[in-house]
Amino acid sequence: MTADWTDRFAGTRALPRGVRDRLLGAARVLRYDKGRQVFGPDNVPDSLLFLQEGRIRVSQSSESGREIVLYRVEAGESCVLTTACMLAEEAYNANGHAETDVTAVVLPRPAFDRLAAEEDAFRNFVFAAYSRRLIDLLRVVDDVAFGRMDVRLAQRVLELAGDEREISTTHQQLADELGTAREVVSRLLQDFQKRELIARSRGRIVVLDRAALSAIAHSG
Repeated sequence: MTADWTDRFAGTRALPRGVRDRLLGAARVLRYDKGRQVFGPDNVPDSLLFLQEGRIRVSQSSESGREIVLYRVEAGESCVLTTACMLAEEAYNANGHAETDVTAVVLPRPAFDRLAAEEDAFRNFVFAAYSRRLIDLLRVVDDVAFGRMDVRLAQRVLELAGDEREISTTHQQLADELGTAREVVSRLLQDFQKRELIARSRGRIVVLDRAALSAIAHSG
C-alpha cells in the first residue's frame, strides 16, 4: 500500500499512530469498475469496508423486481450494512453497486476483532460510524413510509441538479431512488411541468424554476 489511507477518513485520522499502523499492516485495497457489483445477497462479509474513492449505491429489490435505494456510501465513509452483517455473520440482504470507479479498503475480520478488543479508540470509531449510518437508514424508512412524494421528488431533483439546470435520469431511476412506482413519479413530474417548474424530454429534466421547486422541497 503506497499511501496512508487512514488520512482519508476523519475517524481513522484521529486514531493514535500505533493503531493506524496496525490498520495499515492488516488492511488491503480493492478496486471496482463503475457498474460492478461490490456485494450482494450471496455474500457473507468477512471484512470491514472503508470507501477511499468513489461512490457505492446500496439498494434492495423485491420479488417483483421493484428496487429501492437505501443509501449511498461516499468516499471517506464506511458501509453500515457491511459492518452489521459482518458482526452478525449473516449474508447481505441488499446489493451494493459501484456508481463510479471505486477504491475500497477492507479490514479482514480477524484483524477487526483484535483491534476492537485491544484498542478502545478503534472500537469507539467503528461503532460511532455505525450509529450515524443506522440513523441515516432509519430516516430513509421514515421518508418512504410517511414522507410526501412531491416533497421527496422535488428534493431529489434538486440534489441531482446541484448547481446545474439539467440532469440525465429516467422516471424509473427516480422511482427506484424514492421507493415508489414509476407511474407516481411520471404523474408528479407532469404536474411539475404544467406548473413550469421543470421541462422534460426522454431521459432528461431541466430545472426552470429552482425557487419554486425548493419551496416544495422544504414544505414537508
